[in-house]
Amino acid sequence: MQRTWIKLKDFILAMNYEWKKYNLPLVLVVLILCAISVFTIWIIGTGNEVADYGKQLIGISIGLVIMAVVSIIDYHFICKFVVVYYLVVTALVAATKYTPLGKNNNKEAYRWIRFPGFDLQPSELCKLMIIIVLAVLFNKLQNKLHTLLPVFLAVLVTSVPVFFIIKQPDLSSSLVILFILGMMIYSSGAAYRVLLPVLAIAVILAGGLIWNLFQPEPMFFKPYQVGRIMGFLEPEKYPDDAYQQNMSIDAISSGKLYGKYLLGGASDSRNYNKVDVTESDFIWSAIGEEYGFIGSVAIIAVLFLFIILCLVVAKKAVDYLGRMIAIGIASMFMFQVFANIGVATMILPNTGLPLPFISSGLSAMFTYMLAVGVLLNIGIQPASKALGKGFLIKNSLHDLSEIKFKTELPE
Repeated sequence: MQRTWIKLKDFILAMNYEWKKYNLPLVLVVLILCAISVFTIWIIGTGNEVADYGKQLIGISIGLVIMAVVSIIDYHFICKFVVVYYLVVTALVAATKYTPLGKNNNKEAYRWIRFPGFDLQPSELCKLMIIIVLAVLFNKLQNKLHTLLPVFLAVLVTSVPVFFIIKQPDLSSSLVILFILGMMIYSSGAAYRVLLPVLAIAVILAGGLIWNLFQPEPMFFKPYQVGRIMGFLEPEKYPDDAYQQNMSIDAISSGKLYGKYLLGGASDSRNYNKVDVTESDFIWSAIGEEYGFIGSVAIIAVLFLFIILCLVVAKKAVDYLGRMIAIGIASMFMFQVFANIGVATMILPNTGLPLPFISSGLSAMFTYMLAVGVLLNIGIQPASKALGKGFLIKNSLHDLSEIKFKTELPE
């Protein structure tokens, strides 16, 4: 045993990482969020058999191992296989709808693939896959960022898996990926003369979708999606479509300042039991009712700190590739936190997105842990690796003029 440990220690030291820069605050925040997750799902489970805190605890344990392993694998090595990731994940996303492996829910949405004892949701993996693919793409085309070519290729490679995700249908995951695409295009350092036409096209397309939504028979929206949007816009006129969000607001408001758990402990008599998928998409209704305003604000602060730490990783990355990956990951978490809480509080129309590290769901949890593992590896890369590639990067997230090249672009 001692000999094995010595060999493992020698192997780790041989990786030439700056281990003092290992991001322990990021790991600590992840552990805090995971603890909140297990405790909250345990409370929900007192009145809801779907909420299985034991399964969540096992998923978190496996996820932490995945995070630790990925954190010591050089992300440059990981990025060498982007074509494989792209083909495999895109095939999995397509398989949910177009093969017998797909599993549907009661709304005829095919978002999972059946495996023994486990249902995989490929759209979750697709988010991280797109981040890595786009980072590699922009890294390869740094010297062409003054042209439309990188943006065109980024949109093209993103549109294929997004098409299959929309066909499932899973509009919420599609929006996450499109938000990641937009943030990474902006942060790539593309010239403003490229960004402005792209922004104009995006506004026109968004306007077209909004116009289509209000037609008698919308072409691009399912009936239940139209109902959710109309329930959000006019809850009095469409009470059935707004029911879930109204019940969520009632649950959150009933928590008042301190929350019901602190005042009376766990109970099966809760308003959030009237809300579907409380353990996942609407977990914020349980958080608001059990922990109150003070507890909710504290959890938002932890989530905010997590996103800030992701952006700090991006700022301190030793190369352009690492920076782009970190920005993409931060964008993914940022959108999902805002969307999940926004839906539960009726700031946004009803759509299903988990709250990172807190909502129940193994596919999402494993994806988050993979993403954090990559962030940790970006943080421990030695500065000499960047110098060896022949370039230095300053702190701007957008201005390409602040990327100083010495001899050659990174591969």
